[in-house]
Amino acid sequence: MATYAGVDLGATNIRAVVGDESGHVMASKRAATPQGPNGIAVTEAVLDTLRDACEEAGVDPTAIAAVGIGSIGPFDLAEGLIDNPANLPDTIDLIPLTGPIGELVDSDSVYLHNDTAAGVIGERFYSDRNPDDMAYLTISSGIGAGVCVDGNVITGWDGNAGEVGHTTVDPNGFMTCGCGIDGHWEAYCSGNNIFRYARRLHDEDPVDTSMPLDSADFDSADVFAHANEGDEFAEYVIDQVNEWNAIAVANMVHSFAPLVIYVGGAVTLNNPDWILDPLRERLDDIVFSNVPDVQLTTLGDDVVVKGALASALTGGTGDRSRVRR
Repeated sequence: MATYAGVDLGATNIRAVVGDESGHVMASKRAATPQGPNGIAVTEAVLDTLRDACEEAGVDPTAIAAVGIGSIGPFDLAEGLIDNPANLPDTIDLIPLTGPIGELVDSDSVYLHNDTAAGVIGERFYSDRNPDDMAYLTISSGIGAGVCVDGNVITGWDGNAGEVGHTTVDPNGFMTCGCGIDGHWEAYCSGNNIFRYARRLHDEDPVDTSMPLDSADFDSADVFAHANEGDEFAEYVIDQVNEWNAIAVANMVHSFAPLVIYVGGAVTLNNPDWILDPLRERLDDIVFSNVPDVQLTTLGDDVVVKGALASALTGGTGDRSRVRR
């Protein structure tokens, strides 16, 4: 029986799975992502996590036919590495991936994707319909999307396509994104910024609220928690967040014409009723073309690592007709 592997490299955690030729996960391991002293330390942690998954599955690493990787970026695809990741310490500049992993498993079939591209590969492979036109959107600490058009996962020449969180939704630039540019979607609607947006709105128009806006511990989860308790200002903040979400998703729909959009990420997974229902309602009013089916991801927080596994199985596509045998 052929075996395959998937790796999810995030700024906080590394995950590795080993699966069979049907995509069933046989073993899964997780480890913390090293915060230094250099990129090689991260590479070694990835290799160790993959070795541990192989050991749990009872297979030698050299028995792995192919490996898919879903990772933070940005990438140097020609060299198969991450080049100066934004969410890790500055001492971590280059993280080699495809070469060392290929050596571990003794295979040239190693596929590197950004995490949202891996997400759309996973959703496509594991969905009932295996649609050729679909997207996976993550609303988490950041915002990104993987898109499949006419059966082709869009990666871009450098592997860094899908940075939809850095599309402009507000030309007035009320909020500044972490990248330093005003008006980006991520600046308003990501988990790292919803609470900052709440503070800024309150500065502009102070109203009564039970939210601890001045607390150093105040975060985006608090906004949703207080909205659940009926705080009108918290509800207003989320309503504004949903306006920006709808504008940005409508732009995705008009650009790529997906039949279905699966939505994941911590903000969505923890607050699906606050995020998905308002998005569906607003899209009906602002989309000129076909309104896609907007669904919560079917794979939870496994979407990236299972997408990486599906990439290994299908040569990087997620198309079940291309499963390697």
